[in-house]
Amino acid sequence: MEHVVTTPAWALIAYLISGVLFILALRGLSSPDTSRAGNRYGMAGMLIAVVTTLVSHELAGILEIAIAIAIGGAAGLIIARKIAMTDMPQLVAAFHSLVGLAAVLVALAAWLNPAAFGIADAVGQIFAVSRVELALGAAIGAITFSGSVIAFAKLNGNMSGAPIILPARHVINFGTLAAILILIALYVLAPAGGAGEGWMIPVIVLLSFIIGFLLIIPIGGADMPVVVSMLNSYSGWAAAAMGFTLSNSAMIITGALVGSSGAILSYIMCRAMNRSFISVIAGGFGQDAAATGGGPAIDRPYKTGSADDAAFLLKNAEKVIIVPGYGMAVAQAQHVLREMGDILEEQGVDVRYAIHPVAGRMPGHMNVLLAEANVDYEKVFELEDINSDFGQADVAFVIGANDVTNPAAKTDKTSPIYGMPILDVEKAATTLFIKRSMGGAGYAGVENELFFRDNTMMLLSDAKKMVEEIVKSL
Repeated sequence: MEHVVTTPAWALIAYLISGVLFILALRGLSSPDTSRAGNRYGMAGMLIAVVTTLVSHELAGILEIAIAIAIGGAAGLIIARKIAMTDMPQLVAAFHSLVGLAAVLVALAAWLNPAAFGIADAVGQIFAVSRVELALGAAIGAITFSGSVIAFAKLNGNMSGAPIILPARHVINFGTLAAILILIALYVLAPAGGAGEGWMIPVIVLLSFIIGFLLIIPIGGADMPVVVSMLNSYSGWAAAAMGFTLSNSAMIITGALVGSSGAILSYIMCRAMNRSFISVIAGGFGQDAAATGGGPAIDRPYKTGSADDAAFLLKNAEKVIIVPGYGMAVAQAQHVLREMGDILEEQGVDVRYAIHPVAGRMPGHMNVLLAEANVDYEKVFELEDINSDFGQADVAFVIGANDVTNPAAKTDKTSPIYGMPILDVEKAATTLFIKRSMGGAGYAGVENELFFRDNTMMLLSDAKKMVEEIVKSL
């Protein structure tokens, strides 16, 4: 007997429209100029998908569903209004975890009551193809959930952002993944009504929770942009698998879009760091430094300056390139930074902003913060578009961007970041670098060679406080 669930023709058309709106949403989100429209397309597509699903099914618990929608909608509204832009990476990780958990719960519900989902024959045995969908959805969802929880904890500071290296981790990870795949195969091939049906799915879910945890803890903070986009991809594939189980074309389309776009973004992030996806999963930047506490501090001479010194250099410059990083996000200095840029432009200085693809803790983190501060996006450039201009810049103003400006990526073959494309700030006539103190390395666990260059002036202070003092001096 085949797995057949009849969906009304009008519902299929509505799901198709929803899918088109999701595609338009992704297209809109590719540019800050169209991002608001992209968000609206996504909201409209989700509204159509949810309403269509509710109307096209006979609902026994409409009151419970209405309460759940009200609770979820209220929570989303409150979070959206209160969340700080600096907390956006961990919010994204938290939302990914909810998608993964939802996939696990749907899979378990379908496993416990397959007849209600239309995936069982007349005697209640789950179809073979539905077993594949159910098992894969449960496994991917569980990996997404536990991995996202660890990513949230690292990003939120609840646990160290440094890589946590377990003994024989590769053997443990490979063995756990192999066990999951073998169990999925055994579950799919198990005879109807066999003893394996009663325990395989719970064990698959448990092992998947464990491997999600094991995969993320050895990944360092410098790789978090890749991890966030990777978990985004996982959540999409989990949703797509559950779409097959539920015979819901909207979930299949949406999950495939999210899964594929997240995978492409992960690839782009890896290329931006000149690393392979496998090397990220195998362990993050700085794991050797993390194992030794970051290594001994090196006593080397460096230049320091004050806000007045920085203001003098900035207002006498013709071209200034500002490089924001995670330090700006932590200090929430984007608004006063934009004010500084406006003052300089009023004095005839050419001011532009340079963004590294993996600056911050999630893809587009710096772009979002600058947009929040109403920085003209025509002045914001990606690495490949502005890197050649540093040689003509009078001042490169770096505000908390450590690893993505480290010249060791080009010169030190023993450095863990060797080969990663960086912003060539050292080529500017003067580099001003805001940092809280000279102690501690960046998230990659590597000391920045830029600090000790002759043309670098260190501005040791909280980023927001320092920029405020520079604004006063200007």
